[in-house]
Amino acid sequence: MKNKICHITTVHNAKDTRIFQKECVSLAKHGFETHLIVANQKSEIDQGVQIHNIISTTSGRIQRMRKTTQIALKKALEIDADIYQFHDPELLPVGLKLKKLGKKVIYDTHEDVPRQILSKYYLPAFVRPIISKVFEIYENRIAAKMDAVITATPFIRDRFLKINPITVDINNYPIFEKFNIEIPTEKTHDICYVGLMSKIRGIEEMIKMLEFTEAKMTLIGEFQSKGEEAFIKNLPTWNKVNFLGKKNRKEVADILSKSKMGIVIFHPEPNHINAQPNKIFEYMAASLPIVTSDFPLWRSIVTKHNAGVCANPLAPKEIAKAVNLLLENEEQSIQMGKNGQKAVQDVFNWKQEEEKLIQLYEQILK
Repeated sequence: MKNKICHITTVHNAKDTRIFQKECVSLAKHGFETHLIVANQKSEIDQGVQIHNIISTTSGRIQRMRKTTQIALKKALEIDADIYQFHDPELLPVGLKLKKLGKKVIYDTHEDVPRQILSKYYLPAFVRPIISKVFEIYENRIAAKMDAVITATPFIRDRFLKINPITVDINNYPIFEKFNIEIPTEKTHDICYVGLMSKIRGIEEMIKMLEFTEAKMTLIGEFQSKGEEAFIKNLPTWNKVNFLGKKNRKEVADILSKSKMGIVIFHPEPNHINAQPNKIFEYMAASLPIVTSDFPLWRSIVTKHNAGVCANPLAPKEIAKAVNLLLENEEQSIQMGKNGQKAVQDVFNWKQEEEKLIQLYEQILK
């Protein structure tokens, strides 16, 4: 009889890269009866994963935290799994309730939330440190009672290891095969950025730096807010931007294959400095040289593998200098792209993270 497992999210998309494409599909592939609870999406079976939609008519974060999570808990108990894995901070009380009912529960934390709160600029500055500290105490108390904690980076792992000895980092490294595609000889895109576009993710600096380079920018994704989108589109250098909006995984891989470089210029926020954005490794997997923020962790990845150039993320001229360096040295750029691709193939790939995930599940079930 197969062991039954259930992943729960009330925030993420049903086909979320980390939750569905990597973790759930991997578990199903290894013989687990895999269920995924999502809110206001489509119920279906995809790649062996049974997706369960829960209907929630609540609007706003507070109502979602109160009502939708309770609906998710009810559905989770109906599934009656051997192991539950939840992915959202607002599901911490659900995880605690499942644990009190004798269930085996894993908390999968994708972000260092207390540090993330410090960058929530819609909150008054004097309130952020207080909310951050209160949440960290609350999160730690519940995490200590879980059967395991999964983190998205080694930095977050080290924080939770002090609280729960069964803490494992399952990094968001790419599924190499999905980006290891034929690279065309003609590159039709200069600089490519994939992901959410916001002030703290450097969208303003990326557009402003186009004043100091002949290169053009291709953007894939969506803006965090309508206000930010309107502001950015009014910048003088917006006419050098090819804004494509949201694209599926296959379309993204195709555009990356036709790009000369990838860029990740996040601001030095507390939650960014020790993060490992998916896009860094996805650019590398697609054999693109990369321009990244000059954070110590990111610099260590880029320089160790000679896969790109780092720059001050708050200085458009310095970013443009890094871009121009790659554009003007084509052979070196191509070699950097190959170096990055080999690093993903050998080190930064999902295959090894999948093995860690399966081993953790087997450990908990024993």
